[in-house]
Amino acid sequence: MKRVVLYILTNLAVMVVLSVILTITGANRYLAGSGLNVPGLLVFSAIVGFTGSIFSLLISKPMAKWSTGMRMLDPPQSADEQWLVATVKHLAERAGVAMPEVGIYEGEPNAFATGAFRDSALVAVSTGLLQSMSRDEVEAVLGHELGHVANGDMVTLTLIQGVVNTFVVFLSRVVGYVVDKAVFRNDRDSVGIGYSLTVMVSQIVFGILASVIVAWFSRQREFRADAASAGLLGSPRPMISALRRLGGLEPGALPQTLQAFGITEGDNKFMALFASHPPIQARISALENQRPGQA
Repeated sequence: MKRVVLYILTNLAVMVVLSVILTITGANRYLAGSGLNVPGLLVFSAIVGFTGSIFSLLISKPMAKWSTGMRMLDPPQSADEQWLVATVKHLAERAGVAMPEVGIYEGEPNAFATGAFRDSALVAVSTGLLQSMSRDEVEAVLGHELGHVANGDMVTLTLIQGVVNTFVVFLSRVVGYVVDKAVFRNDRDSVGIGYSLTVMVSQIVFGILASVIVAWFSRQREFRADAASAGLLGSPRPMISALRRLGGLEPGALPQTLQAFGITEGDNKFMALFASHPPIQARISALENQRPGQA
C-alpha cells in the first residue's frame, strides 16, 4: 500500500513541478495560445513515462529467472547451498525484511537482487562468485544485496526512471511543437514534419541526459548498499575484502535489465557518467572512511 501511495504522490509531484516551471517561465500561456493542450500533454507524459518502468519492475523476478537460467534453492541440495540459504535468512532477519527467494546461476562472479516488493524479493549469486570468494566475502555480498532490498532500491530506481521518462516525453514534445511553429512556420492546426523530426531528435538527446541522471542515482545506491552490508555484518572489512576480490576478477555479464542490480559491472572509465556502479576503489575508500555505526 505504501508503494501505491508513493507511486501516486510521485506522479502528482512530477506534474506539479512541470506546471510550476511552465507557469514561472510563461511557457504555458505561449503553448496554450498556440493550440497545445498542456494539461493533456502532462497526463500523457506521466502515463507513458511511468508505465514502462513500473511494468519492468513487476516482471523483474520472472525475467531474472528466465534470462539467467538460474536454479532456485528450494530446497537446497548440498551443504554449501544450505549455508547460502541460511545466511540469506539470517541477513534478511537482521535487515528486517521477509526471506527472499534464493537462486544460483552459471556464470562469472556476480550477484544481484530484484523484485517489485520489499518482502517478496529475489537474491541470486553466480557459481563463479561462490567459487572465487571465501564465505565471509560471500556473506558480505549477500549483505549488500539484502541492503538493496531493505532500502527499497528497486522501487526507488523505478520511480526515478519514471520521473525522468516523464520529463523526456513532455519536453521533447514541447520542443517539437515550438520548433514546428517557430522554425518550420507551420500555421495549421495539426502538427507537421518539423514536429515529428524534432521530437525524435529531442527524445534521443533528453534520453541521454536522463540516463546520466539515473546512473548517478544508481551509483549512490551502491554506496548505501555497501554501507548496509557493513552494518549487517558489524564491520566493513568483509565487504572491503569482497570488493578487492571483485576488483581482481572479470565481472560476470548480466542481462541489460539486471546490470544496475548486480554487485559490480567492472570499471567503465570512458563512460563513467553512464555507469550504474562506482569504481571499486571508490567504494572501498567510502567503506574505509565510514564512521562506526554509520550505514
